[in-house]
Amino acid sequence: MMPYAFREALTAFRRTPLLTMLSVVAIGFSLFVVGLFGLTAYNIRRAIEKVEEKVEVVGYLTDDALPEQILVATQEIRGLPEVAAVRPVSKIEAMANARETMEEFRDVSTDLESNPFPASLEVSLKPGSRTPTAVARVAKHLKAYPFVEDVRYGRDWLDKIYLIRQILGGAASIIGGAFALVAAIVIATAVRIAVFARREEISIMRLVGATDGFIRKPFLLEGLITGFVGGILSAVLTYVAFRVLDSTMFRIEWIPGRWVLGVVAAGTAFGFLSSAAAVRRHLRAV
Repeated sequence: MMPYAFREALTAFRRTPLLTMLSVVAIGFSLFVVGLFGLTAYNIRRAIEKVEEKVEVVGYLTDDALPEQILVATQEIRGLPEVAAVRPVSKIEAMANARETMEEFRDVSTDLESNPFPASLEVSLKPGSRTPTAVARVAKHLKAYPFVEDVRYGRDWLDKIYLIRQILGGAASIIGGAFALVAAIVIATAVRIAVFARREEISIMRLVGATDGFIRKPFLLEGLITGFVGGILSAVLTYVAFRVLDSTMFRIEWIPGRWVLGVVAAGTAFGFLSSAAAVRRHLRAV
């Protein structure tokens, strides 16, 4: 039965190439819009993640902090579940860093009689533990040591980054869902037009005694193939748009491979389900 269904699906493509092409293009361009939005949302998310990677908690130590105390604190803080690494920074290293990063400090540093920079503990956090709550928890733990004079982690801008991330996440879900819904409607309409154009063929097959399952299979396979090709087309168009933007405007990253597979799978599913719904409606009407 399936070889017949496959043969009939290919025959339908040859009989109505223009209609088939229009269905493929409708699916491809509908999912292309979704792909462009996905490309944009992914790169915005990556930009925020790169900023979050720089989040760290710095504890400034008193001048009388003992090396043994610093070692114990380093080991204890490193054991926290949110912490990725702890790096002790000596007073000498802090001054050297200031000379390297602060050009205006280079000229006056030679006239200083003493080193004004305190030693510190720089705490890097694990991915997923850079939320304001997690960072504040690590800062509180670090502040509890008596030889830690001050703790800094950029609380204000960290809260803003986290808020922007939440807003973008919500907006991506809503706008992405809206694009997907519009794409589904366009795809369903295109496939239903293709099935409607062959309504007489469906009627004749019913008159000669063909079962609903026998009639439905070629159309389902046709919708499946059309959706798959449309999904491939949308992935190609999205990649072309990525290459153009990446080479002419600004550097961006390509979306993960599973997202591309998801777009192709979505096109295939839309084509199949739309064909199923359209054929079912016409079978009921015959």
